[in-house]
Amino acid sequence: MEISMKINGAEVTHDVEPRTLLVHFVRENAGLRGTHWGCDTSNCGACVLWVDGTPTKSCTMLAASAAGHDITTVEGLEKDGKLDPIQQGFIECHGLQCGFCTPGMLMTGRWILDNNPQPSEAEIREGISGQLCRCTGYKNIVDSIHWAADHPAQNEVSA
Repeated sequence: MEISMKINGAEVTHDVEPRTLLVHFVRENAGLRGTHWGCDTSNCGACVLWVDGTPTKSCTMLAASAAGHDITTVEGLEKDGKLDPIQQGFIECHGLQCGFCTPGMLMTGRWILDNNPQPSEAEIREGISGQLCRCTGYKNIVDSIHWAADHPAQNEVSA
């Protein structure tokens, strides 16, 4: 079946099998490898991207269900060569180690800040509770999101 959707503002159309997951469509058909494919059960959150501005675990959504929608991937956070503050925060505060969970954490972190510009530590921890990180213990991830909250003017992304 042929499906089309906007990914990071660009129209993407491909012929795919009806059972194709959104994570595979984004990675294989659109060629955007930033979204990671982890567990296939929606437990890890590495595959989080936005569907019409809402964080979505793309490993459990069919690409056909996303047809006609606006998709934002981690590649869509950077604008005109400038990192989004959430990306810069992960650099400044060492919010990643192995990097596997990072795309999903970045997408969720940006969404948290778009909906609550000055979240508390508890609100950040609740917001990322659907994401698994096996390396960091979450402290630096929380610090990275706080850093981005304190530096919002660099670049803002909204779906």
